[in-house]
Amino acid sequence: MIDVKNLTKSFGDFTAVDNLSFEIKSGEVVGFLGPNGAGKSTTMKMLTGFLKPTSGEIRIADMAMDTSCKAIQEKIGYLPEGAPAYGDMTVLQFLHFIAEVRGLKGEKKTHRIADVVAQVELKDMLDRPIDNLSKGFKRRVGIAQAILHDPEILILDEPTDGLDPNQKHQVRKLIQNLSKDKIVVISTHILEEVSAVCNRAMIIAEGKMMFDATPADLIKKSRYYRAVTVHFNQFADISGLGELPGVNEMEVDKSSGKVTLFPIKGADLMPIVAEHIRQGNMPVDLLYSEPGRMDDVFRTMTTAGGEVK
Repeated sequence: MIDVKNLTKSFGDFTAVDNLSFEIKSGEVVGFLGPNGAGKSTTMKMLTGFLKPTSGEIRIADMAMDTSCKAIQEKIGYLPEGAPAYGDMTVLQFLHFIAEVRGLKGEKKTHRIADVVAQVELKDMLDRPIDNLSKGFKRRVGIAQAILHDPEILILDEPTDGLDPNQKHQVRKLIQNLSKDKIVVISTHILEEVSAVCNRAMIIAEGKMMFDATPADLIKKSRYYRAVTVHFNQFADISGLGELPGVNEMEVDKSSGKVTLFPIKGADLMPIVAEHIRQGNMPVDLLYSEPGRMDDVFRTMTTAGGEVK
């Protein structure tokens, strides 16, 4: 459905997007990750036809963006950064306006607006001017206009920005429901967004693709993946822990009594560490295997020289 080849966008001497290539198929929820200034929003704007690439090719639904932009835009729902809207309109007026722009008429328009209002829980805000809404409700209005015409492709730039935890949960659930028969691309710098709703993660930094696989594959690149952490409730001789088979490195936090053992690649440390603790009758409060830390990988990939083996 989306095929991007050698996509580049430059502004004068500055290259915001640098030779990106990827394909996205129906049913995929792609988390487009990167620090501020990485090129995420610029890429979203090119995917929606808002910006023209300096070079490269975008094909969506087997149509080329440079020759079939309007036809492609009919298939896309877009929530841009900042969720711009006409602030003097009420929510209901704005949704009617968007519905008409999208070609919805009569009962179909009425029913579609009612469905979307229910989905994003805007019923109590319909008669309020958009300028008078909180940041969170403005975001919901932005999501409502993006899904109003039931598009095949949803491109959402920071969809949960400004939402409280309950609203974030609701929006993520909505995205999961919508993704069953759509492509969803979410541009975000919030790592929990990717693990919560995405089945694919792309990381870009300085306009370049640094990673493209599943969130599970991403977290496996963390140095903490399958590391074992031990909390001691009193002084213990920990010297033998660092010498156990499969241990690559030991990290000690004396203030908290916490010891983390990092494995040699592929090693399963838990049974070895547990047996060592049992045999030594060591004073342990907690013993657990680390699931991996996505922020650890993200930082490494998006800072200078960032490559994770």
